[in-house]
Amino acid sequence: MEERPWHRFYGDGIPRELPILDAPLHAFLRATAARHPHRPAVILAGPGFHATLSYRSFDRDSDRFAQALIGLGIRPGDRVAVALPNLPQYPIAAYGVLKAGAVLVQVNPLYRGDDLSRLLADSGARAIVTLARLYPTVAAVRAATPLEHIVLTAVADYFPPLWRALYALTRARREGDTLPRDPRAHAWNRLLARSPAAPPDVRVGPEDLAVLQYTGGTTGLPRGAMLSHRNLAANAAQGLAWFMGAGLQEARERFLLAVPLFHVYGLLVLNAGIRLAATHLMILMRMFDARLVAEQSRRWQPTVFPGVPAMYRAIAQLKDARRYRFDSIRLCVSGAAELPASVVEEFERLIGGRLVEGYGLSEASPLVAANPTWPGGVRKPGSVGIPLPGTDVRIVDVETGTRELPPGEPGELVVRGPQVMRGYWNAPDETAAAIRDGWLFTGDVARMDEDGYIFIVDRKKDMIDVGGLNVYPREVEEVLLRHPFVREAAVVGARHPVRGETIVAHVVLAPGAADAASARAQLRQHLRAHLAPYKVPRRIEIVEGIPKTLIGKPLRRVVRAAAEQHRTDADAADPPTGEDPPAGR
Repeated sequence: MEERPWHRFYGDGIPRELPILDAPLHAFLRATAARHPHRPAVILAGPGFHATLSYRSFDRDSDRFAQALIGLGIRPGDRVAVALPNLPQYPIAAYGVLKAGAVLVQVNPLYRGDDLSRLLADSGARAIVTLARLYPTVAAVRAATPLEHIVLTAVADYFPPLWRALYALTRARREGDTLPRDPRAHAWNRLLARSPAAPPDVRVGPEDLAVLQYTGGTTGLPRGAMLSHRNLAANAAQGLAWFMGAGLQEARERFLLAVPLFHVYGLLVLNAGIRLAATHLMILMRMFDARLVAEQSRRWQPTVFPGVPAMYRAIAQLKDARRYRFDSIRLCVSGAAELPASVVEEFERLIGGRLVEGYGLSEASPLVAANPTWPGGVRKPGSVGIPLPGTDVRIVDVETGTRELPPGEPGELVVRGPQVMRGYWNAPDETAAAIRDGWLFTGDVARMDEDGYIFIVDRKKDMIDVGGLNVYPREVEEVLLRHPFVREAAVVGARHPVRGETIVAHVVLAPGAADAASARAQLRQHLRAHLAPYKVPRRIEIVEGIPKTLIGKPLRRVVRAAAEQHRTDADAADPPTGEDPPAGR
């Protein structure tokens, strides 16, 4: 790659390029299991117990599952869905699918009805692995999908023997963790027990399709990003090359795996951890529980905590957070949502280590850029960092995507590198629009400074058109979040008969804030002091909470629907004021 401005900020030992990887993703599991067979790959931490899965057992059980799939008639290129929470079964199933030469379809286990049937039908999945308690959900949509097999596992399948027996006696039936009478439903444990622990005789190449990662579900119909073995292996290598600057060592690290594995971010953490022979700490919890995470962190002393801003904020705001001692954590990498500066300050004070922000998207496997983690590395407030080794980026005009913009001017961020997807599954037109001349058009509006540091402005599709002028929600949210009254904020555009769109802010007040009316008045004053008049929200709604995805992104589609539903007659008839933009662009 030719010289780029950001290369001069690379630390010692950070390569500009990485060698091309000519092995499938699961080859790294085999190599790690051979070097460190007894090293814990997974620790499942429960209330009063824990279970350990070694790398040797992980490798063997995923071989067994691959053989089981082949025995069910799954062939190379077939799609197999996995809809599980963070349990040892997830990595075993995922890597078993890859070893069988099949394609892993990542499924959120909370999906129901149309969301689930649409994804299964679009992917053409012939089999699904899920919890026994979720069997009724799958059975309800099976007729609308090509599913032939349902593999069912119980939460307790990897509990210690005594706890597993107690669960079977006291809770399994109540929780629905029993096998239904369905010839197409298969018990996980039985499948593995009767399958050989030998590598399957299947040729898998680095360019073969590995994963369908569905994306875009918060704003429209999900599309399956096609990620090859090389895409995923390359991105794991890029991430490790970058974060080794924080002093990570092979077979020495414990990753706190709180991000869901069905999300591409969680999958990257798993893949990188396997290459590093790290131990993945999974905490048994239905949803993210800050106190439970703090308690288990004190017990297991993780060294790396990949997460999302909502997780770090929740832990930092525990009343007695300091008593849990987070000093074992040297590195936290935040992704998936904007990381406010206040969260960085709070959490770094708590752990005594570094919390750095990165940037990625499903279509790039996902990591594209990150802030430096090495001593003396330059971090710039509000920046998601600089491109990873082997990654090239540009900022181009939003309208045509053909004109590269100078430093400081916002436009669409485009990316080129070994981690960029092959395209969208069953969507050639969308693929052609997203990948042009080898460049991935991210749909994110960003600016880049003269040093190559990237600052995300907003999603192109979330841009608000106010009387012909563009307003980016993130810009308004950042100003709101700087006010001490504001705990959370989401800004959207709601349809307006005169302006095209009007700006609406949903705000969750911080404890101790003024009453709603006073808070609105003070927030308006704060916004007017920092924004052009036409960027100030016409309405500020004080709400109890902002709907989010499981990884902490605001569900703008839901917020927008609520904003439009509650639009008042006064809003609709509101005449232009001094805060309105002039006509035209």
